[in-house]
Amino acid sequence: MDKKFSRTGLRNILDGFSIEVMPKTAAKISDFRQLFPQDTLIYIAHIEGTPFEDMLATAKRLRNEGFAIMPHITARTIKDKHELESILKKYHEEAGINSALILAGGSKKVYGDFDSSMSLLDTGLFDKLGFKHLHFAGHPEGNKDIDTKESTENVDMALVSKKDYAKFTDAKVALVTQFLFDGQIVVDWAKRINIMGIDLPIVVGVAGPAKLQTLIKFSLACGVGPSLKVLKRRARDLSKLLVPFEPHDILVQLNNSLASHQNSQIMGIHFFPLGGIQATSNWIKQNQ
Repeated sequence: MDKKFSRTGLRNILDGFSIEVMPKTAAKISDFRQLFPQDTLIYIAHIEGTPFEDMLATAKRLRNEGFAIMPHITARTIKDKHELESILKKYHEEAGINSALILAGGSKKVYGDFDSSMSLLDTGLFDKLGFKHLHFAGHPEGNKDIDTKESTENVDMALVSKKDYAKFTDAKVALVTQFLFDGQIVVDWAKRINIMGIDLPIVVGVAGPAKLQTLIKFSLACGVGPSLKVLKRRARDLSKLLVPFEPHDILVQLNNSLASHQNSQIMGIHFFPLGGIQATSNWIKQNQ
């Protein structure tokens, strides 16, 4: 968390960015080395219904191309401890992976014994099998699946548990946020949880360039909160309605805030390529 931010351009805040891909979309890219630096961290998203074999094959392929890999491990889609152990062993032994983003998952249905990221951690398997880099979801705008009322009580309690896990193991733990469109919301959230004693590094999710209609659709499906107002304001401006939305403004906003608060625990940017992997790659190259 010693990254330095500057008010001159976006180079520093884009340094060390990560990106998220799905097996289905990754298969359409012939060579990721043409798009991103080889040390880029690539998260492999698990969408309900995606076979594990596709996840593993994508992990192996991208690992062989020289990328760091962090697969999603989604609690609600895993049957039991035996299946979880099998998944982790295959990632570790066949793909050389010791990192994971641990999530409850987007499924409303719980298919087995696990319903949350903490229930996965409680198995002890991540520590036992040598997973040393673990990321968890952070919720600057709250999470209505966890807190049904206008509060953050449950998500805050979950953060305390993740902080405790980091304290009592040697795993490097960080939080990754859902994509959002207002940098001040995540800056304020980082300050609030720091006061609670949650000093875990934070990676801020942003959407890559995409059509406004595409972003609004994904935002509603993924539960983006108050920052959605940024898109709604843009939608009222007919001159911008057909122009792709780009993450420039939120990154400038974050960069300027972090340049003034160098002790922030915000450590980087994670791209959701909702408008396409190639489009996101092009935009990053143009702005680095």
